[in-house]
Amino acid sequence: MSGFDSIIDQDRPVRILSTFLQHGTIPHALLLTGIEGVGKENAAIAFATACNCRGEHAGHRSKQERPPAPNGRHTALGPMPTSPCGSCKACRKIESGNHPDIIRVKPSGPFIKIDQIRSLCQILAMKPYEARIRVVIISDAQAMNPPAGNALLKVLEEPPERTVLILLATQRADLLPTIVSRCQHIRFNPISRKSLESLLIRKYELTPQTAMIITPMANGSLSRALSMYRSDWIHRRNWLINELNSLSSMPVGRLMAFGEQLSRDKDLVGETIDVMTSWFRDLIVGKFYPEKIINRDLADHVQQISQKMDLGALLSKIEIVQSTAHSMRVGTNLRLALETMLLKLARV
Repeated sequence: MSGFDSIIDQDRPVRILSTFLQHGTIPHALLLTGIEGVGKENAAIAFATACNCRGEHAGHRSKQERPPAPNGRHTALGPMPTSPCGSCKACRKIESGNHPDIIRVKPSGPFIKIDQIRSLCQILAMKPYEARIRVVIISDAQAMNPPAGNALLKVLEEPPERTVLILLATQRADLLPTIVSRCQHIRFNPISRKSLESLLIRKYELTPQTAMIITPMANGSLSRALSMYRSDWIHRRNWLINELNSLSSMPVGRLMAFGEQLSRDKDLVGETIDVMTSWFRDLIVGKFYPEKIINRDLADHVQQISQKMDLGALLSKIEIVQSTAHSMRVGTNLRLALETMLLKLARV
């Protein structure tokens, strides 16, 4: 599949982008928001390709209403294909990442810095080299530091001709309101469980059992689901759950060692918190709505344990985990936070 056909469960965003192409009215700035792994980047590339496809047999989708361009700022051209041919020179260059007028900006370290935006401004001061529409794709736009954001704002206020900027971000609240107001905002939703599970089996050849286990915890993100699969997430989840079920019988020294062990790999701490939250949540849900258990492969185990535990205790455990997650977000010492959490969980 090529173009928008490769994007799953995003009918509205694809419809809006396709309508821009059909009418040849391209906004100078688009803001695509949504969690990682739902197709924002693929949509941006597909849009850039469609804007520049020179093929004779590229198809068009059915007519849609024309959505308004922000502040009346748009580039008016003739109708463009919504399904790029994939074989013309422009399509092949964009697919290989070698098109001179398709510009990518990504964080340098944790931030997008002002020097990166200044370099971009120098490029945008010149006419496109060969593209019908030059496209700038800014990934993780929320990573722009304040000087970079202000420098980009000047570009948005005086947009270059034949150029569209596509900002990709998790949510628009993470960007300067003045930047958001100058963009056509398009929201991408999480991929449905059914579609994600089917995709993992069909395209990535996961077993139905593995896809069933991973999908609920991926929260609608394809990239997260694939990362979980490649990192042997299921094995780690099972180990964590076994440890959680043994907390009350662990001596203090063992609890402290467990907390220290969890703190060693900072990249996995968020995943650890998610597993804990989903497990305690399942123990509550298992009492009343067993069909809504997230860890479906462990449903029998969940119900056995659930019936033996007090509802108030389970609610307290979830509160402890969520409070710990908040403490870590505001900068509390990671090891200390995890050790304290485990000591509290063992006492409930």
